[in-house]
Amino acid sequence: MARFAQEFEGKVALVTGTSGIGRAAAIRLAQDGASVLACGIDEAYNSELGEIAEAGGLRIGVAQVDLSQDDGARQAVEQAVAAFGGLDIIVNAAAVHPYGTVTTTEPEIWARCMAVNIGSIYLTARHGIAHIERRGGGAIVNISSVQGHQCQPGVAAYVATKGAIHALTRAMALDHAKQNIRVNSVSPGSVRTPILELAARTFDGADADVDAVFKRFGAAHPLGRIGEPEEVAEMIAFLCSERAAFSTGGDYLVDGGLTAGIGVG
Repeated sequence: MARFAQEFEGKVALVTGTSGIGRAAAIRLAQDGASVLACGIDEAYNSELGEIAEAGGLRIGVAQVDLSQDDGARQAVEQAVAAFGGLDIIVNAAAVHPYGTVTTTEPEIWARCMAVNIGSIYLTARHGIAHIERRGGGAIVNISSVQGHQCQPGVAAYVATKGAIHALTRAMALDHAKQNIRVNSVSPGSVRTPILELAARTFDGADADVDAVFKRFGAAHPLGRIGEPEEVAEMIAFLCSERAAFSTGGDYLVDGGLTAGIGVG
């Protein structure tokens, strides 16, 4: 894919989520010059990303924090600023994906989904926006989902958070435009991530042929395949860059055409 060489040189990014789309975004920004602090709660994913960064000579630090907690989000922002001297970009990709209806989802599962998927966005912004403003402005990108637009059965908590991301993105864009902080969201379709693997095993059982399930998921998309995290990261990089200087308050589909059609014909 085309590169805009070192367009993030001198920029500092905080990325939440160290697997899937978060990992791809951290790598993409660092490849074009950003200094990145990637944050996640999963020790194994954190360690893998650290190894990738070291092997590739990328300026990516990794922090193990619970971003659904106020102290964790504050720690993440402060660590990014202390390590790299400021903050210009936040990419909110951390998420959990429980399955269930409103009658089958336990209250603690519902609360955890809300805290991670939408609460972490609020908290990173709460602690990070002042630092971005000090640098003259910047960009925040929140990762939503096509399921914030239309959804499958049995994912009530997850889709509630993804719809909320669209509304919160618009509110943040309006509230912070005068600080030159642009806020957008990205709504991917089916993308090759640990969350999609969980979906495969949820629908077809623990022993599912994941690749076969991914092919079935991909067939639902007009382009005939699922997406790759790196393809979503390209949209994230665009929205974080000066190429998107007049874009704020929007949601950008990266869904292989999934939401363009209707389920007949």
